Amino acid sequence: MFRDRLITVLDWASAALAAFMSAFAIYVAAFGVFDNVIVSGLTVLIALLYGFASWRATGASPGPTWLLASHAVLALVITALLYEWAELMFEQEFLFVTISFAQDLFAWLSFLLIAYLTWRFFGMPMLLVIVFAGIYVLAPSALGGGGEHWTRVAENLWFSTDGVFGRPVEVVGRIVLIYVVLGAVLQAAGAGEVLLKIAFAATGRLAGGPAHAAVVGSALFGTMSGAAVANVVSTGVFTIPVIKRVGFSPRFAGGVEAAASTGGQIMPPVMGAVAFLMSDITGISYLQIIVAAAIPALMYYGSLFAFVSLEARRKGIRPLPRSERARITRDDMIKSLAFWAPLAVIVAVLVTGRTAQNAGAYATATAFVACLILFPQFRHPRKWLEALIDAGRSSAVLMIVVAGIGFVIGVVNMTGIGISFAEGVLAYSRSSLSLALVMVMLASLFLGMGVPTGAAYLITAIVLGPAISGLGVPIVAAHLFMLYFAVLSSVTPPVALSAFAAAPIAGAKPMETGWAAVRLAAPGFIIPFLFVYHPDVLLIVEGATITGVLWACGAFAISTWGLVTGLVGWEGNVLAMWQRAIRLAAGVAVLSVDMPVAVTAALILVALTLQRRLMSRSAEALHD
Repeated sequence: MFRDRLITVLDWASAALAAFMSAFAIYVAAFGVFDNVIVSGLTVLIALLYGFASWRATGASPGPTWLLASHAVLALVITALLYEWAELMFEQEFLFVTISFAQDLFAWLSFLLIAYLTWRFFGMPMLLVIVFAGIYVLAPSALGGGGEHWTRVAENLWFSTDGVFGRPVEVVGRIVLIYVVLGAVLQAAGAGEVLLKIAFAATGRLAGGPAHAAVVGSALFGTMSGAAVANVVSTGVFTIPVIKRVGFSPRFAGGVEAAASTGGQIMPPVMGAVAFLMSDITGISYLQIIVAAAIPALMYYGSLFAFVSLEARRKGIRPLPRSERARITRDDMIKSLAFWAPLAVIVAVLVTGRTAQNAGAYATATAFVACLILFPQFRHPRKWLEALIDAGRSSAVLMIVVAGIGFVIGVVNMTGIGISFAEGVLAYSRSSLSLALVMVMLASLFLGMGVPTGAAYLITAIVLGPAISGLGVPIVAAHLFMLYFAVLSSVTPPVALSAFAAAPIAGAKPMETGWAAVRLAAPGFIIPFLFVYHPDVLLIVEGATITGVLWACGAFAISTWGLVTGLVGWEGNVLAMWQRAIRLAAGVAVLSVDMPVAVTAALILVALTLQRRLMSRSAEALHD
């Protein structure tokens, strides 16, 4: 009886905390930050309380009664700890204070509780990052550690704005959370289903139409949710079964959805809210960042489209019968305004010079009103509460990991390990840009394993950013380079969260789905190098020209064709292994900064394509 009552209380508490988190995010976005200490402290407190109350969020069973009761007690403990933190922070604003031994202990207890919740929601990879940072900062300098005293770590990373309550928490609480609310409002109203229907209707005439619909639908849905796994779960239940039904293998169906959903995080204008973090770190305006990200995002989804088309032709898959194709009605087009209007408001508000925070508030208000008008089912207050709770759950979980990342970033700043790492990369690569970029790529994929994109980007930007910038790469290109690989870590085994989420829906093995997603996203691994070697494609870099943009886009199109045909192993008919190898090598070489090499590789690919076309026509003529 006690256990049942305790579970009920925790369920109600987690829902109430989630709704309050969303309401607070709306208030901050609409009326501004009235006090940084209160806003940062309250958002972290709500998130941690939610973490202890929400046993359902991880998909696990409630666990034994003692564990549930201990979570309730720990919720009271973290409340007391954050109250102590707030009191001391306010005192520091007016006078010099001495932090006691007990307060230092309280700080480390808080670090442990944050690490515990990070493990609950994000698993072992993220916990290991935090634990390694803690060990490193305390380890003696003679052993290669930071050599810091534990009390100094507590004072710098807890009772200050340079650790747990640093810029990441401030930016997420002030700007990012309102966009999470925006996505939840649209999803609760049913705008996501309308977008998916439009995607199915637009691609129904194409061979492999359902797979193309997954690409288009996930791109659109990704601008709403910005979370790869949530994108997979939300759209995959509709797309994956249809992709399998037309003839694609289960692992390919799961791979398409995973790769397409992952790309939603690089699709402007929302970009999974990472663009706001990038803007804060780099000092580049949010509007400029989404302009820079536009062409590369289209390249990524264009390459997925090409891959799906070739695979469909290789397997002889035909378009869906006319009777099974989705049809767009006038009502669907009108309802889609609930999605397009808020996006237009975001861009319009930013163009006027207002902040991303203002843009998010206006866009959310626009979405709410539009959904009230266009979706009758959204007119019930229960739907509003559902949207608030869903957004609050996502926001709280995001804030938990951001608080953990704040600790890691604080350690990096205290010890200077980021600068040391950058110097090591530069020394090891001997000032070779290509080698340094490969090293940063591998490090970004490793650091991003099992970590949400925003957190992965923050880690890589702090630790790896100086390494790329030290080689003279434009700052926007450097940060987009790191962002892309932080995003692509979601489909890269052995910890491919997006692929693992798609696998059970597809009825495929997780690792096989992960490798299928990597093959599909292969051109996406080339795009970040395009930023560095052909920065004109980002449009906003100094010295960008129309000629440079056209060459970069053309080179990538040719490169994509070489990579996709080489990976699929088909162009009109089956390609021999040596032909596939040549296409893959030439596909990479086309993007070389050495113009003779790039032109030669492009000519080879064009010649191979023309040869296949001529052979195909000759075969058809003989057959006739």
